[in-house]
Amino acid sequence: MPESVSFVVPCLNEAESLAAVLDTIAGLRDGVFADREVEVVVVDNGSDDGSQQIAEAHGARLEPCPVKGYGAVLQHGFERAANEIIVFADADGTYDFAEAPELVAKLGEGNDLVLGSRMRGDIRPGAMPLMHRWVGTPMLTFVLNLLHAGRGQQVSDCNSGFRCFRRRAFPAWGARATGMEFASEMLVRAMKSGARIAEVPITLRPDTRHRSPHLKRWRDGMRHLLQILSGSPTFFFRLGLATVVLNWIVLLVGLGWGPIALPYVNAFGLHTMMFALLGTCLGFNVFGIGLLLAARSVDEAGPYAPLLNVDEGRLLWGGIGFLALSALVSLVPILLRWSGEGFRFLALEKQTLVLVAFSANGVFFLFNVIAAHLLKDR
Repeated sequence: MPESVSFVVPCLNEAESLAAVLDTIAGLRDGVFADREVEVVVVDNGSDDGSQQIAEAHGARLEPCPVKGYGAVLQHGFERAANEIIVFADADGTYDFAEAPELVAKLGEGNDLVLGSRMRGDIRPGAMPLMHRWVGTPMLTFVLNLLHAGRGQQVSDCNSGFRCFRRRAFPAWGARATGMEFASEMLVRAMKSGARIAEVPITLRPDTRHRSPHLKRWRDGMRHLLQILSGSPTFFFRLGLATVVLNWIVLLVGLGWGPIALPYVNAFGLHTMMFALLGTCLGFNVFGIGLLLAARSVDEAGPYAPLLNVDEGRLLWGGIGFLALSALVSLVPILLRWSGEGFRFLALEKQTLVLVAFSANGVFFLFNVIAAHLLKDR
Protein backbone atom coordinates (compact mmCIF):
# COMPACT_ATOMS: atom_id res chain seq x y z
CA MET A 1 0.00 0.00 0.00
CA PRO A 2 1.36 3.49 -0.86
CA GLU A 3 2.59 5.67 1.99
CA SER A 4 0.04 7.66 3.98
CA VAL A 5 -0.20 11.44 3.58
CA SER A 6 -1.00 14.24 6.02
CA PHE A 7 -2.00 17.67 4.70
CA VAL A 8 -1.09 20.39 7.18
CA VAL A 9 -2.86 23.68 6.50
CA PRO A 10 -1.93 26.75 8.62
CA CYS A 11 -4.89 29.02 9.20
CA LEU A 12 -5.45 32.55 10.50
CA ASN A 13 -8.70 34.13 9.35
CA GLU A 14 -8.94 32.26 6.05
CA ALA A 15 -12.76 31.95 5.86
CA GLU A 16 -12.85 33.35 2.32
CA SER A 17 -10.57 30.68 0.84
CA LEU A 18 -10.40 27.74 3.26
CA ALA A 19 -13.48 25.88 1.99
CA ALA A 20 -12.17 25.77 -1.60
CA VAL A 21 -8.75 24.58 -0.38
CA LEU A 22 -10.30 21.76 1.67
CA ASP A 23 -12.56 20.78 -1.22
CA THR A 24 -9.49 20.42 -3.44
CA ILE A 25 -7.80 18.16 -0.88
CA ALA A 26 -11.01 16.12 -0.56
CA GLY A 27 -10.96 15.60 -4.31
CA LEU A 28 -7.43 14.22 -4.06
CA ARG A 29 -8.41 11.93 -1.18
CA ASP A 30 -11.27 10.50 -3.22
CA GLY A 31 -9.31 10.43 -6.48
CA VAL A 32 -5.53 10.26 -6.96
CA PHE A 33 -4.90 9.34 -3.32
CA ALA A 34 -7.85 6.95 -2.97
CA ASP A 35 -5.43 4.07 -2.34
CA ARG A 36 -3.68 5.93 0.52
CA GLU A 37 -4.56 6.87 4.04
CA VAL A 38 -5.06 10.65 3.99
CA GLU A 39 -5.72 13.12 6.79
CA VAL A 40 -6.18 16.89 6.79
CA VAL A 41 -4.94 18.90 9.76
CA VAL A 42 -6.01 22.55 9.91
CA VAL A 43 -3.85 24.36 12.46
CA ASP A 44 -5.68 27.46 13.66
CA ASN A 45 -3.73 30.37 15.10
CA GLY A 46 -6.60 32.26 16.70
CA SER A 47 -9.02 32.95 13.84
CA ASP A 48 -12.10 35.03 14.63
CA ASP A 49 -13.86 34.82 11.27
CA GLY A 50 -15.40 31.34 11.52
CA SER A 51 -12.49 29.46 9.94
CA GLN A 52 -12.68 26.80 12.66
CA GLN A 53 -16.28 25.91 11.81
CA ILE A 54 -15.46 25.71 8.11
CA ALA A 55 -12.58 23.32 8.79
CA GLU A 56 -14.71 20.99 10.90
CA ALA A 57 -17.60 21.12 8.42
CA HIS A 58 -15.25 19.88 5.69
CA GLY A 59 -14.03 16.94 7.72
CA ALA A 60 -10.63 18.35 8.69
CA ARG A 61 -9.09 17.78 12.10
CA LEU A 62 -8.82 21.16 13.84
CA GLU A 63 -5.71 21.74 15.95
CA PRO A 64 -5.57 25.10 17.77
CA CYS A 65 -2.05 26.51 18.15
CA PRO A 66 -1.64 28.92 21.09
CA VAL A 67 1.79 30.21 19.99
CA LYS A 68 1.61 32.98 17.39
CA GLY A 69 3.59 32.80 14.18
CA TYR A 70 3.82 30.94 10.88
CA GLY A 71 6.66 28.68 12.02
CA ALA A 72 4.97 27.90 15.33
CA VAL A 73 1.75 26.90 13.55
CA LEU A 74 3.51 24.59 11.11
CA GLN A 75 5.58 22.87 13.78
CA HIS A 76 2.43 22.39 15.86
CA GLY A 77 0.81 20.70 12.87
CA PHE A 78 3.84 18.54 12.08
CA GLU A 79 3.92 17.23 15.65
CA ARG A 80 0.27 16.22 15.46
CA ALA A 81 0.31 14.77 11.95
CA ALA A 82 -0.07 10.99 12.02
CA ASN A 83 1.25 10.02 8.59
CA GLU A 84 4.74 9.60 7.14
CA ILE A 85 4.43 12.05 4.25
CA ILE A 86 3.53 15.63 5.13
CA VAL A 87 2.34 18.17 2.56
CA PHE A 88 1.79 21.78 3.60
CA ALA A 89 0.78 25.02 1.90
CA ASP A 90 -1.05 28.21 2.81
CA ALA A 91 -4.84 28.30 3.06
CA ASP A 92 -5.19 31.50 1.04
CA GLY A 93 -5.75 29.76 -2.31
CA THR A 94 -2.54 31.06 -3.90
CA TYR A 95 -1.11 27.52 -4.00
CA ASP A 96 -3.01 24.81 -5.86
CA PHE A 97 -3.25 21.68 -3.70
CA ALA A 98 -4.26 19.78 -6.85
CA GLU A 99 -0.53 19.79 -7.69
CA ALA A 100 0.34 17.97 -4.45
CA PRO A 101 0.53 14.51 -6.14
CA GLU A 102 3.49 15.72 -8.20
CA LEU A 103 5.37 16.69 -5.03
CA VAL A 104 4.51 13.38 -3.36
CA ALA A 105 5.67 11.46 -6.44
CA LYS A 106 8.97 13.34 -6.41
CA LEU A 107 9.40 12.53 -2.73
CA GLY A 108 8.91 8.88 -3.61
CA GLU A 109 12.02 9.00 -5.81
CA GLY A 110 14.21 8.95 -2.71
CA ASN A 111 14.11 12.60 -1.67
CA ASP A 112 13.67 13.91 1.87
CA LEU A 113 12.20 17.30 0.97
CA VAL A 114 10.43 18.54 -2.15
CA LEU A 115 9.72 22.21 -2.86
CA GLY A 116 7.05 23.55 -5.14
CA SER A 117 8.99 26.09 -7.19
CA ARG A 118 7.10 29.18 -8.24
CA MET A 119 10.13 30.52 -10.09
CA ARG A 120 10.27 27.47 -12.35
CA GLY A 121 6.50 27.23 -12.67
CA ASP A 122 3.64 29.51 -13.66
CA ILE A 123 3.26 32.78 -11.77
CA ARG A 124 -0.10 34.21 -12.77
CA PRO A 125 -0.42 37.99 -13.34
CA GLY A 126 -0.73 39.79 -10.01
CA ALA A 127 0.19 36.71 -7.98
CA MET A 128 3.61 37.93 -6.84
CA PRO A 129 4.82 41.53 -6.36
CA LEU A 130 7.55 42.48 -8.82
CA MET A 131 9.94 43.27 -5.96
CA HIS A 132 9.53 39.74 -4.60
CA ARG A 133 9.79 38.07 -8.02
CA TRP A 134 12.82 39.86 -9.43
CA VAL A 135 14.73 41.02 -6.33
CA GLY A 136 13.74 39.52 -2.98
CA THR A 137 13.31 35.83 -3.74
CA PRO A 138 16.20 35.56 -6.25
CA MET A 139 18.57 37.37 -3.86
CA LEU A 140 17.66 35.24 -0.84
CA THR A 141 17.83 32.06 -2.93
CA PHE A 142 21.26 33.01 -4.24
CA VAL A 143 22.62 33.63 -0.74
CA LEU A 144 21.08 30.39 0.55
CA ASN A 145 22.62 28.32 -2.25
CA LEU A 146 25.98 30.08 -1.91
CA LEU A 147 26.31 29.52 1.83
CA HIS A 148 24.53 26.25 2.47
CA ALA A 149 23.65 24.16 -0.58
CA GLY A 150 25.70 21.03 -1.12
CA ARG A 151 26.01 19.10 -4.35
CA GLY A 152 22.57 18.54 -5.83
CA GLN A 153 20.85 20.67 -3.18
CA GLN A 154 20.55 23.95 -5.11
CA VAL A 155 17.03 25.37 -5.21
CA SER A 156 15.32 28.06 -7.27
CA ASP A 157 12.70 29.28 -4.80
CA CYS A 158 13.71 29.39 -1.14
CA ASN A 159 10.52 31.21 -0.11
CA SER A 160 8.02 28.73 -1.50
CA GLY A 161 5.34 27.83 1.04
CA PHE A 162 4.26 24.66 -0.81
CA ARG A 163 6.40 21.74 0.38
CA CYS A 164 6.40 18.01 0.97
CA PHE A 165 8.72 16.05 3.25
CA ARG A 166 9.14 12.88 5.26
CA ARG A 167 7.97 13.16 8.84
CA ARG A 168 10.82 11.05 10.22
CA ALA A 169 13.44 13.35 8.64
CA PHE A 170 12.18 16.61 10.15
CA PRO A 171 13.31 16.23 13.80
CA ALA A 172 16.94 15.79 12.74
CA TRP A 173 16.88 19.16 11.00
CA GLY A 174 16.15 20.98 14.24
CA ALA A 175 14.20 23.88 12.71
CA ARG A 176 12.50 25.85 15.47
CA ALA A 177 11.86 29.45 14.29
CA THR A 178 8.33 30.62 15.08
CA GLY A 179 7.94 33.36 12.45
CA MET A 180 7.94 33.57 8.66
CA GLU A 181 11.68 32.91 8.64
CA PHE A 182 10.88 29.27 9.44
CA ALA A 183 10.74 28.64 5.68
CA SER A 184 14.41 29.62 5.33
CA GLU A 185 15.52 27.87 8.51
CA MET A 186 13.90 24.63 7.40
CA LEU A 187 15.91 24.71 4.17
CA VAL A 188 19.17 25.70 5.86
CA ARG A 189 18.87 22.92 8.43
CA ALA A 190 17.88 20.35 5.83
CA MET A 191 20.82 21.28 3.61
CA LYS A 192 23.31 21.15 6.48
CA SER A 193 22.03 17.73 7.51
CA GLY A 194 22.66 16.38 4.01
CA ALA A 195 19.00 15.96 3.07
CA ARG A 196 18.12 15.10 -0.51
CA ILE A 197 16.15 18.05 -1.88
CA ALA A 198 14.21 18.31 -5.13
CA GLU A 199 11.82 20.76 -6.78
CA VAL A 200 8.62 20.57 -8.82
CA PRO A 201 7.29 23.51 -10.88
CA ILE A 202 3.99 24.80 -9.49
CA THR A 203 1.37 27.44 -10.20
CA LEU A 204 0.99 30.57 -8.08
CA ARG A 205 -2.36 32.32 -8.20
CA PRO A 206 -3.35 35.85 -7.10
CA ASP A 207 -4.63 36.28 -3.56
CA THR A 208 -8.33 37.14 -3.82
CA ARG A 209 -9.00 37.72 -0.12
CA HIS A 210 -10.25 41.12 1.02
CA ARG A 211 -7.63 41.71 3.70
CA SER A 212 -3.93 42.47 3.99
CA PRO A 213 -1.55 39.49 3.70
CA HIS A 214 0.17 38.19 6.83
CA LEU A 215 3.57 38.64 5.17
CA LYS A 216 5.33 41.95 5.95
CA ARG A 217 7.70 42.53 3.04
CA TRP A 218 10.60 44.40 4.62
CA ARG A 219 10.43 42.91 8.12
CA ASP A 220 10.03 39.30 7.02
CA GLY A 221 12.51 39.70 4.17
CA MET A 222 15.18 40.81 6.64
CA ARG A 223 14.28 37.97 8.99
CA HIS A 224 14.74 35.48 6.16
CA LEU A 225 18.14 36.97 5.30
CA LEU A 226 19.31 36.98 8.91
CA GLN A 227 18.14 33.38 9.32
CA ILE A 228 20.16 32.31 6.28
CA LEU A 229 23.27 34.20 7.41
CA SER A 230 23.03 32.98 11.01
CA GLY A 231 23.54 29.42 9.85
CA SER A 232 26.94 30.17 8.29
CA PRO A 233 29.59 31.39 10.77
CA THR A 234 32.20 30.43 8.15
CA PHE A 235 30.93 33.21 5.88
CA PHE A 236 31.67 35.84 8.55
CA PHE A 237 35.03 34.21 9.29
CA ARG A 238 36.18 34.47 5.67
CA LEU A 239 34.75 37.93 5.02
CA GLY A 240 36.07 39.36 8.28
CA LEU A 241 39.53 37.82 7.93
CA ALA A 242 39.85 38.94 4.31
CA THR A 243 38.86 42.50 5.26
CA VAL A 244 41.38 42.60 8.11
CA VAL A 245 44.25 41.21 6.02
CA LEU A 246 43.58 43.54 3.07
CA ASN A 247 43.51 46.64 5.24
CA TRP A 248 46.61 45.60 7.19
CA ILE A 249 48.47 45.29 3.89
CA VAL A 250 47.45 48.88 3.14
CA LEU A 251 48.65 49.99 6.59
CA LEU A 252 52.03 48.27 6.27
CA VAL A 253 52.62 49.49 2.71
CA GLY A 254 51.78 53.01 3.84
CA LEU A 255 54.11 52.71 6.84
CA GLY A 256 57.05 51.45 4.82
CA TRP A 257 56.72 53.13 1.43
CA GLY A 258 53.85 55.61 1.41
CA PRO A 259 52.73 57.87 0.00
CA ILE A 260 53.02 56.31 -3.45
CA ALA A 261 52.26 58.36 -6.53
CA LEU A 262 49.86 56.48 -8.77
CA PRO A 263 48.14 57.73 -11.92
CA TYR A 264 45.72 60.50 -10.91
CA VAL A 265 46.11 59.82 -7.19
CA ASN A 266 48.59 59.67 -4.32
CA ALA A 267 47.86 56.52 -2.36
CA PHE A 268 49.08 54.81 0.80
CA GLY A 269 49.62 58.10 2.59
CA LEU A 270 48.37 59.12 6.01
CA HIS A 271 44.74 59.54 4.97
CA THR A 272 44.69 56.18 3.18
CA MET A 273 46.06 54.61 6.34
CA MET A 274 43.32 56.26 8.42
CA PHE A 275 40.64 54.59 6.32
CA ALA A 276 42.56 51.31 6.43
CA LEU A 277 42.48 51.56 10.23
CA LEU A 278 38.70 51.84 10.09
CA GLY A 279 38.67 48.88 7.69
CA THR A 280 40.54 46.66 10.14
CA CYS A 281 38.03 47.54 12.87
CA LEU A 282 35.15 46.69 10.51
CA GLY A 283 36.80 43.40 9.60
CA PHE A 284 37.22 42.35 13.22
CA ASN A 285 33.60 43.22 13.95
CA VAL A 286 32.46 41.00 11.06
CA PHE A 287 34.82 38.28 12.30
CA GLY A 288 33.30 38.68 15.77
CA ILE A 289 29.74 38.22 14.50
CA GLY A 290 30.71 34.82 13.12
CA LEU A 291 32.48 33.92 16.35
CA LEU A 292 29.37 34.69 18.42
CA LEU A 293 27.21 32.68 16.02
CA ALA A 294 29.62 29.76 16.30
CA ALA A 295 29.43 29.95 20.09
CA ARG A 296 25.79 28.88 19.93
CA SER A 297 26.90 25.41 18.84
CA VAL A 298 30.55 24.50 19.26
CA ASP A 299 29.96 21.30 17.29
CA GLU A 300 29.22 23.40 14.19
CA ALA A 301 31.83 26.10 14.85
CA GLY A 302 33.90 25.32 11.75
CA PRO A 303 37.05 27.47 11.57
CA TYR A 304 36.20 29.07 14.92
CA ALA A 305 36.50 25.76 16.78
CA PRO A 306 40.13 26.30 17.93
CA LEU A 307 39.19 29.62 19.54
CA LEU A 308 36.15 28.16 21.28
CA ASN A 309 37.90 25.03 22.51
CA VAL A 310 41.05 26.68 23.82
CA ASP A 311 41.71 26.80 27.56
CA GLU A 312 40.10 30.00 28.91
CA GLY A 313 42.81 30.76 31.44
CA ARG A 314 45.69 30.49 28.99
CA LEU A 315 43.88 32.37 26.24
CA LEU A 316 42.43 35.23 28.26
CA TRP A 317 45.24 35.91 30.72
CA GLY A 318 47.81 35.38 28.00
CA GLY A 319 45.92 37.63 25.59
CA ILE A 320 45.54 40.42 28.12
CA GLY A 321 49.21 40.21 29.06
CA PHE A 322 50.39 40.18 25.44
CA LEU A 323 48.26 43.19 24.52
CA ALA A 324 49.38 45.18 27.56
CA LEU A 325 53.07 44.42 26.99
CA SER A 326 52.90 45.14 23.25
CA ALA A 327 51.11 48.43 23.79
CA LEU A 328 53.61 49.44 26.46
CA VAL A 329 56.68 48.61 24.38
CA SER A 330 55.27 50.39 21.32
CA LEU A 331 53.70 53.37 23.05
CA VAL A 332 56.56 54.43 25.32
CA PRO A 333 58.96 55.45 22.48
CA ILE A 334 56.19 57.44 20.82
CA LEU A 335 55.30 59.21 24.05
CA LEU A 336 58.97 60.05 24.69
CA ARG A 337 59.33 61.48 21.19
CA TRP A 338 56.12 63.47 21.62
CA SER A 339 57.20 64.81 25.02
CA GLY A 340 60.40 66.10 23.42
CA GLU A 341 58.16 68.34 21.30
CA GLY A 342 56.32 69.59 24.35
CA PHE A 343 53.31 67.46 23.39
CA ARG A 344 52.55 69.94 20.62
CA PHE A 345 53.31 68.11 17.38
CA LEU A 346 53.51 64.38 16.86
CA ALA A 347 55.94 63.58 14.08
CA LEU A 348 55.15 59.86 14.12
CA GLU A 349 51.62 59.92 12.72
CA LYS A 350 52.01 56.76 10.64
CA GLN A 351 53.57 54.77 13.46
CA THR A 352 50.85 55.95 15.82
CA LEU A 353 48.12 54.88 13.39
CA VAL A 354 49.64 51.42 13.10
CA LEU A 355 49.89 51.18 16.88
CA VAL A 356 46.27 52.29 17.30
CA ALA A 357 45.19 49.74 14.68
CA PHE A 358 47.13 46.97 16.42
CA SER A 359 45.73 47.86 19.84
CA ALA A 360 42.15 48.32 18.66
CA ASN A 361 42.21 45.08 16.67
CA GLY A 362 43.65 43.21 19.61
CA VAL A 363 40.99 44.55 21.96
CA PHE A 364 38.20 43.72 19.49
CA PHE A 365 39.55 40.22 19.03
CA LEU A 366 40.00 39.57 22.74
CA PHE A 367 36.60 40.95 23.72
CA ASN A 368 34.87 38.91 21.01
CA VAL A 369 36.57 35.74 22.21
CA ILE A 370 35.57 36.52 25.81
CA ALA A 371 31.95 37.08 24.72
CA ALA A 372 31.98 33.83 22.73
CA HIS A 373 33.25 31.86 25.72
CA LEU A 374 30.52 33.39 27.86
CA LEU A 375 27.84 32.38 25.36
CA LYS A 376 29.05 29.01 24.13
CA ASP A 377 27.32 25.75 25.02
CA ARG A 378 28.83 24.14 28.09
